[in-house]
Amino acid sequence: MAITILDGGMGQELVRRAGRATPLWSTQALLDAPALVAAVHRDFFDAGAEVATANTYAVLPDRLAPHGLEDRLEALTDIACGLAARARDAAGGGLVAGSLGPLGFSYRPDRAPPPEQAAETYARIGALQARVADVLLLETMSSVAQARGGLMGAGITGKPVWLALSVADEDGTRLRSGEALAEVAPLLSEFRPERVLLNCSVPEAVSQGLPILAQMGLPFGAYANGFARIDPRFDRIGATVDVLEARQDVGPDRYAGFAAHWADLGAETIGGCCEIGPAHIAALARRLKPAAREAKILG
Repeated sequence: MAITILDGGMGQELVRRAGRATPLWSTQALLDAPALVAAVHRDFFDAGAEVATANTYAVLPDRLAPHGLEDRLEALTDIACGLAARARDAAGGGLVAGSLGPLGFSYRPDRAPPPEQAAETYARIGALQARVADVLLLETMSSVAQARGGLMGAGITGKPVWLALSVADEDGTRLRSGEALAEVAPLLSEFRPERVLLNCSVPEAVSQGLPILAQMGLPFGAYANGFARIDPRFDRIGATVDVLEARQDVGPDRYAGFAAHWADLGAETIGGCCEIGPAHIAALARRLKPAAREAKILG
């Protein structure tokens, strides 16, 4: 089984390097410091990543509108996807994944629009990303309805679609909506995304959920976060990530241990989400693909 190594969390890495958090989060760097985004992509590739996830997670109409930037959606998408593509090309290969983040807000599927309305938005932004991206990655989908809207919209682009679901940190067998993770099975049968993953939940919850994904007949994988918990204040557009605390007990080696367990469960696509940086990706690449990692270093 060939494992694909994803990159890590772009947004939190940008906050760490820039030394500040703003309501625009990772989008701020596209406006002020695109070279910083390029550097993060490069560092993830150097660490062993084989996928550059474009910095478009928060390039969404509902995130841009409060800042009067909705008319910049296409331009910001082009900048982000172009940076990822140039990093891929400089690395000598790999994939660009266009990131389609959750409408409404992360971890709050109750704030998401109905699937049919969401599909219209995802079709629009998916088409923009598809001009450059090799695949479209629906990230942090936290309910069956939220995932349905994403799949309906992204599916019309003709590009492969990867669906990443976020499970409850306290119970990885359930989506953040409270629905059983197993309830996504009919949706997967209907839309047949190329891959299905768990993302942006604590590693322990991901380990609980993956055996359920393994029963669904699709290639699967995972990329967990390194947050201690999701602060209740982080619940609406405009909230800043400085209210979120990073765990101190999930360093690169321990994270690589989680990744090795996921590989043992059959995961074929493994990387990191928020607070998982280049050092974590290097550690899991050494653990999961030592020959490829060594060839990259020597090359």
